Amino acid sequence: MPKPQLTARGYQVVVVNYADTHRQDLAFKLAGINTVISLTSGPAQLALIDAAAQAGVRRFAPAEFEGPAAQRPQPDALDRGKRAALERLQYYQTRGMQYTSFVCGILYERFGPGGMIASGIGLRSGIGAEGDYLLHISLRRAQIPCGPNGQPGVICMTSAEDVGKFVAAALNLQQWPPELRMCGDRMDVSRLVQIAEATRGVPFEKAQYNMQSMQSELQFARSAGEIQAQLRAIALIATANGRFDFATPNLNTMVAVAPKRFQTWLQEAWQGR
Repeated sequence: MPKPQLTARGYQVVVVNYADTHRQDLAFKLAGINTVISLTSGPAQLALIDAAAQAGVRRFAPAEFEGPAAQRPQPDALDRGKRAALERLQYYQTRGMQYTSFVCGILYERFGPGGMIASGIGLRSGIGAEGDYLLHISLRRAQIPCGPNGQPGVICMTSAEDVGKFVAAALNLQQWPPELRMCGDRMDVSRLVQIAEATRGVPFEKAQYNMQSMQSELQFARSAGEIQAQLRAIALIATANGRFDFATPNLNTMVAVAPKRFQTWLQEAWQGR
């Protein structure tokens, strides 16, 4: 559909048909394009990958933007077609099309006023609103998922603005490895809550979860047919299991981007509120 808010800012917007089974419309509109950065998922992304290969696109980055693929369980309730996209890209890699997954962990915007959806991010994720993941800063509530070792889960995080800077800088790299990892900050969830409390100047109501209690939350949500509650519980379990944690952000060392630390970002995001 047309995007007047983008054309008003000088961007070229092209309407495409993802449902074209022969990919002719997509391939025609991708002709001459060197690199595709995907922000769609599911069947639409598979169509985009096929058309990019057909059009001779040199490099493709799928809509990943979370933790490393190797740390996801199978089956994965948060998949949304990501595994199929990576398998398709691995196939086309053998035919000359490079790809990389941009790994950024959790976006800071999850913890801003209104959550990610207030920034137009994660509108279809089902858990993009404020309070859907770890913190509800407006209500001063926090959830602390702990892993099998009893310790709070650790997450890597990056702001959406810095993700854009990292991705733009990566376009100048001659070769793309299968993953380009970036990180603005890395901490356990207890430290995340401490920063939120310091930013607001008040203590939060905290709920700490172990693996058993999170599984119980998930089973209850399933029995009640509450999809959003299921996704929230699954995200907590994923955090406790380290899905969004990685110790080697290789892209940080490859490009000249100085990402904003979480505490600074959070203070700016909530200033005057």
